[in-house]
Amino acid sequence: MKKIYLFICISFAFMAQSQTLVVDSIYTGGLYRNYRLYIPAIFTGASARPLIINMHGYTSNAIQQQLYSNFGPIADTANFLIVYPNGTSSGGSQFWNAGISPLGVNDISFLSNLIDSLKAQYNIDLNRVYSTGMSNGGFMSHTLACELSNRITAIASVTGSIFVSQYGTNCHPTRPVPVMQIHGTADATVPYIGNSTMAPIDSVVKYWVRKNNCNSVPTTSAVPNINVADGCTADHFVYASGTSGSTVELYRVNAGAHTWPGAPFPIGVTNQDFSASKEIWRFFRPFKLNLLTSAIEVDKQNLNFSLFPNPATNQLQFKFDGYNQQLLSIEIVDICGKIVLSENHHSNNIQIGQLNSGLYFITISENGKQLAKQKFIKE
Repeated sequence: MKKIYLFICISFAFMAQSQTLVVDSIYTGGLYRNYRLYIPAIFTGASARPLIINMHGYTSNAIQQQLYSNFGPIADTANFLIVYPNGTSSGGSQFWNAGISPLGVNDISFLSNLIDSLKAQYNIDLNRVYSTGMSNGGFMSHTLACELSNRITAIASVTGSIFVSQYGTNCHPTRPVPVMQIHGTADATVPYIGNSTMAPIDSVVKYWVRKNNCNSVPTTSAVPNINVADGCTADHFVYASGTSGSTVELYRVNAGAHTWPGAPFPIGVTNQDFSASKEIWRFFRPFKLNLLTSAIEVDKQNLNFSLFPNPATNQLQFKFDGYNQQLLSIEIVDICGKIVLSENHHSNNIQIGQLNSGLYFITISENGKQLAKQKFIKE
């Protein structure tokens, strides 16, 4: 694939110093999928750095999302990479298949493969891969939290939600996922109160609060109204003390429209009291995948669970003191969240020779109740 390098030295506010912009594509799912990768000038590759996936809204594109969200100056200081992928086109409008069309393009697989492709070329910290997006890109970020939680550390949705068809039934994170939601109460495109296809924003927030076992009562603060001419105000809600330190945050923009707070060029009622991009990075920054995933493995220690050998080639064995072997079931998922093995188990031997080499997650359950989870490597 031909790669285009654009060395940018522009005086615009959103690109104040020399950076590298890589325009490239990968072949996945029978399609060439293109993206724009923003590399800050201070990135040297000497140490692994975070990656933010930043997705455009319905009918928009990667270029527009790059300029509108204005993450570049933040990356230039904090030294992280940002990838702006493009969705696929339907009737001339680009979109993300955010958990609503199982027969359509598999964007979960595309984004997982994109992470792998970028990791192979750049020194990316796989413990710090985050997803954000506008509108349909926010929906897709929620989908990744549901179905790619073994790769996406935390997500932030701006003016997005969760489709009712997915909400509560088709969301299967394997560990706590920190979530930030930013939404205007006067959003006419994705209504704050929801509709027949989109879940209400307060319900989406409470859903993740329950998933992460956060405090049910948030700490609340008003965002200082430093710009009285923007036509709106904002309140900040923090649901803290979730499992393994996870949190859920909501920025409710009172009278705010379907817009990105702090955007350099307002489109409709846009809150200018805070920068969504700065707050998203502030939210993402402390979370690491391995520390969040470790919460899954606490129970196995308390329940005298052990899995061996690890790595394994053809066979895994597990020991689970205090439980009836005849009642246990196992489920193994790959790094894309796909179930590759599921069965009731009557011995402590699990045949894995048929699996491809790579990282997997095994869940042990009894009568539908999850008892322990652990990751293992198939050689």
